[in-house]
Amino acid sequence: MGTPNKEELNQALKCAIEMRERSEDPNFIAKSLLNHHYRLKKTEHVIDIVKRYLRTGCATTEHAKMIKALEAYDNIDQATINYNDFGLD
Repeated sequence: MGTPNKEELNQALKCAIEMRERSEDPNFIAKSLLNHHYRLKKTEHVIDIVKRYLRTGCATTEHAKMIKALEAYDNIDQATINYNDFGLD
């Protein structure tokens, strides 16, 4: 199984958003795709910050950013997902 390219992913996300807006998601596939994509983006953000923290020799500012990113990820289930956050073209 290959990874979808950017165009394929955008098409799938747009379709999932449309399915959710029409309430046509009987098996929750669209909901699952959107949720997992949102979580993946948040996880990638945390990973980027951790890498930056480690590259800077564990700088205080980067540590604070890392803690903030981890807290945001921990609160992901309470966040309201805005479909504009998906960055679709």
